[in-house]
Amino acid sequence: MSTAPYTPMPGAAPLGRMIGAQTALETKMLLRNGEQLLLTVIIPALLLVLFSAVDIIDTGAGKSVDFLAPGILALAVMSTAFTGQAIATGFERRYGVLKRLGTSPLPRWALMTAKTLSVLVTEVLQVVLLTAIAFGLGWSPQGNPVSVLLLLILGTAAFSGLGLLMAGTLKAEATLAAANLVFLLLLVGGGVIVPLDKFPDAVQNVLGLLPISALSDGLRDVLQHGASMPWGNLGVLAVWAVLGLGAAAKFFRWE
Repeated sequence: MSTAPYTPMPGAAPLGRMIGAQTALETKMLLRNGEQLLLTVIIPALLLVLFSAVDIIDTGAGKSVDFLAPGILALAVMSTAFTGQAIATGFERRYGVLKRLGTSPLPRWALMTAKTLSVLVTEVLQVVLLTAIAFGLGWSPQGNPVSVLLLLILGTAAFSGLGLLMAGTLKAEATLAAANLVFLLLLVGGGVIVPLDKFPDAVQNVLGLLPISALSDGLRDVLQHGASMPWGNLGVLAVWAVLGLGAAAKFFRWE
């Protein structure tokens, strides 16, 4: 009796392949979710077009799109890394998906890595789309691309930590309500479409310490005003990233 030329090889796939497969799955689920697609793509694009075309808010000297585009890019990062990720992860935790994945050959840290990579892939698509729309509206960006990249990376880290902290400590329904509420509050008070100098001085000092304000102002300093490296904004984002990711790693509950 002859043996088959193929011999079973039980065991886990290589770690890199597992992370890649999970990243692709996470990205597909994110882009197929209508509510998250609304948050990550449709709302930022509509806000960019609406407030650039209609003179509703005084954005200062120059074209409105030059002020709005950096803020909308910051909003896109927040919508994906914080709001979308918090809601999706919260319901995965509620339905036991995270618990089951935690018992698979994929390590838990690798699962979080795959989620982070999925967020980055989605953000690349967002940035490409929003940049194309902004150029169509007459946007004239300037500044150092390296500074923009650093701001986006630190902003993603900060919002991811906060999103995972919320998803890992609150019930799914509470996460859904809180994440959407925070999204709306920071949209209005985070310097995205309303300049921070429109608020009272005491309020400005508080709002300026928020991650969305640091990200939107940093991107605006570079892309609108040509600043080389907004160290202050980078520092604020770095602090939020360390605190958020550290708290998420310590307090995240898998079930």
